[in-house]
Amino acid sequence: MDARYLGFEQIKSIYEEDSDFREIYKLCEKHGEGKYYRHEGYLFRGNQLCIPRTSLRELILREAHGGGLMAHFGVAKTLSCLQEHFYWPHMKRDVESLCARCVECKQAKSKVQSSGLYTPLPIPSLPWVDISMDFVLGLPRTKRGRDSIFVVVDRFSKMAHFIPCHKTDDAVNVADLFFKEVVRLHGMPRTIVSDRDAKFLSYFWKTLWSKLGTKLLFSTTCHPQTDGQTEVVNRTLSQMLRAIIKSNIKTWEDCLPHVEFAYNRAVHSTTKYSPFEIVYGFNLLTPLDLTPLPLKEQVNMDGAKKAEYVKNLHEKARLNIERRTEQILKNVNKHRKARNFEVGDWVWVHMRKERFPHQRRSKLLPRSEGPFQIISKVGTNAYKLDLPGEYGISATFNVSDLAPFLDDNSDLRANPFQEGGTDEVIKAKHTQVEGPMTRARAKAFRDQIASYLAKELEGLSLDLLEGKSITLLSYVDHEIGLKGREGGSAMEKESQGVNGINNG
Repeated sequence: MDARYLGFEQIKSIYEEDSDFREIYKLCEKHGEGKYYRHEGYLFRGNQLCIPRTSLRELILREAHGGGLMAHFGVAKTLSCLQEHFYWPHMKRDVESLCARCVECKQAKSKVQSSGLYTPLPIPSLPWVDISMDFVLGLPRTKRGRDSIFVVVDRFSKMAHFIPCHKTDDAVNVADLFFKEVVRLHGMPRTIVSDRDAKFLSYFWKTLWSKLGTKLLFSTTCHPQTDGQTEVVNRTLSQMLRAIIKSNIKTWEDCLPHVEFAYNRAVHSTTKYSPFEIVYGFNLLTPLDLTPLPLKEQVNMDGAKKAEYVKNLHEKARLNIERRTEQILKNVNKHRKARNFEVGDWVWVHMRKERFPHQRRSKLLPRSEGPFQIISKVGTNAYKLDLPGEYGISATFNVSDLAPFLDDNSDLRANPFQEGGTDEVIKAKHTQVEGPMTRARAKAFRDQIASYLAKELEGLSLDLLEGKSITLLSYVDHEIGLKGREGGSAMEKESQGVNGINNG
């Protein structure tokens, strides 16, 4: 494949008239000037080819941002890709302008807000020794019948594999995919971080890893920050797929190899290197790399130097991960307090939509449930609750999903009238009737007054009470428009007459 002159030949004649490079181009006619030098008529700045002010800049920008093996990354990763080979003044400004104008990016990406206390996992020291796993579910079914993606991420290099699968795959199928697509390339990991998905909780899955000596590190129920790495990768994967497939959504499986390559080829913001470079010691080639530019020094190293280079690279990557982890801890937890509960405390549970789909099926339904009692503490920031089995989820929750229940009486049920409740806790002597005064409500109100009078006047002389309570009840009947009862007073009969005239 010859990509020698992909529109680059013309720029030789443009340098002398270009406002950005004409002066430095003349100075480099016989010898180099600082980082700048000429080579076969081209102007270079180190290993970067200088691109004059032409439409070629826009072409290169679009290739680095949304080319076939790119994936509409943001400003930082697009700029990093460009700076590997090219240079022109104010390149970052041009990249920012392109990303701001990119329609695919606007349609595919959304703003993300972090929440909850950040608790970092131990930092790995080698690639593919400590990994994390998750699933992207609910995708359109492809022609091969796949509707989900099995995501496996190396926690050190940040390299990821995106494996198409079925939502109905059980532990046996998932383990088979893992061996075919991950163990085949990277060997067995020492530790695995995953959420409490049913696929990972099956007896076969746990038995398999225990035989192989792998230590399972389960995250708490639906707490993205515990397995935050895979959650971020899932979000990035979804954005990349939306940007590439556009309207033909059922072709996402065919796009996965492109997306996986683009993700692993891009420089990661935490390690400051691409996953490919950390694992292999160099970046894999893209169409832009086929341009006949000077090769980087590490490509021509002998075996010993290459091994030393990779070792130093791993040390730098680990230091970058440590610095990034400390920075996140400082920023995320700056305005947050650690919340501690004791065994036996009662708490409310915040119902995340993905874990409580039935309880969150409507926007008008409550966002919290409970109270539930804490029965044990799990780790440093999670608790196990006495959760009824009807919910069908793990009873372990992160502290960020819990809120203290402040009890103001001995009854722990929020509504004593709900199913299974008791009315023994109702201590009010009367119930205030609100709304229209229907006959049913009036009768209940009258019976309540009669009961109240019987208790309050108990023990008094019957001679004193003769006619008194009946007169009061008659007045109540008159006021609420009830028919007189048999043997009622004159006021009751008068009330009947008035009602009869009005009805007539």
